[in-house]
Amino acid sequence: MVDIERLRTVFRTCLELPADYPVDNLAYREIETWDSLAHMSLIAGIEDEFDVLLDTDDVIDLSSFAKAREILERQDVAFTH
Repeated sequence: MVDIERLRTVFRTCLELPADYPVDNLAYREIETWDSLAHMSLIAGIEDEFDVLLDTDDVIDLSSFAKAREILERQDVAFTH
């Protein structure tokens, strides 16, 4: 089991957000810092942090924090709350 805070930290780091920024309801392009370049940084951060390789469909589909969690759960990453 993986602490969900690890995913939150990846989002905050890659999107250059404050450490206490609420990301659970965050969606692509909802904030200025989540542009296409930051999206690729986020993909790389997720792959590194969780030791997974996202396929092209997942990269395209990753449109929110919730979707990232769903994609990781399909890759057998189980989160604790």
